[in-house]
Amino acid sequence: MSLDNRKVGTVFNIQKFSVHDGPGIRTIVFLKGCPLICAWCSNPESQSFAPELAWSASRCMGCHLCKESCPRQAISLGEHGEIKINRDLCKKCFKCTDLCPTTALRVFGQQMSVEEVLHEVEADNAFYRRSKGGMTLSGGEALQQGDYAVNLLKEAKRRGIRTAVETCGFVQWSVLEEACHYLDTVIYDIKCLDSAKHKQHTTVGNELILSNFKEMCSRFPYLRVIARTPIIPGFNDTEEDVLGIINFIEPFSNVNYELLPYHRLGEPKYISLEREYLMGDVKLNEETFKKLKVLAKHRLGQRSVG
Repeated sequence: MSLDNRKVGTVFNIQKFSVHDGPGIRTIVFLKGCPLICAWCSNPESQSFAPELAWSASRCMGCHLCKESCPRQAISLGEHGEIKINRDLCKKCFKCTDLCPTTALRVFGQQMSVEEVLHEVEADNAFYRRSKGGMTLSGGEALQQGDYAVNLLKEAKRRGIRTAVETCGFVQWSVLEEACHYLDTVIYDIKCLDSAKHKQHTTVGNELILSNFKEMCSRFPYLRVIARTPIIPGFNDTEEDVLGIINFIEPFSNVNYELLPYHRLGEPKYISLEREYLMGDVKLNEETFKKLKVLAKHRLGQRSVG
């Protein structure tokens, strides 16, 4: 794949000064589009490849300029003065966002070239050098925009920026393979070994995910890999689930393992996109999570991180 700084992709956020998504201080570039639809997804705005209109009640000053500006009358008012968007009528011209004085109406997703993204990333080069940080691609599933993601990684490496990707692994092997040549760290989600259960909760089976993981670890033994499991109540919060994943990753010496606790931080985004949050009021049992972390530490020692 030839390098093209003009290559354009759909980005929905660039988050600076992160310390949780790879070594050191990171700039995270979030790309739209994901083949999975997880009920607990904290970035629902990432699932569709297309730009999406969202409304925030806390930012809205009630000027209703958006309603007046819509050429298709897709915006109306609810009984309490809240903004309602008829998404069947909306043709995504986004004129309403141009007039919104408080960014209560905003678009998730904009076209950005490789050069435009790396201009943002390079602004924090001093922090990367001191902390051994860099750029992390996330999503959604960043590698679903394969050509664009690989061009971002290739150009970042050419400029001396350390690179990482967060991936669910449900991508073509050829894309993941090429990306690995320009990656220092891969953060790889392994949610569950039971394919039927995986499909029930994420809409896809896990065969490709597990196959790609084994291929990646075998062909790139010196690549730093962090396997991650988000612990979701009622899905994979048992010792049997976690032990299965540990047994799967244990033979690969370049793989560390991290458990993440379920959280509800993405719930307000569902409201802004007028979608139902499918997890309801479910909460993770803290004692259960602590026991699973102890189990991972006991089996993997220093390879269990976090």
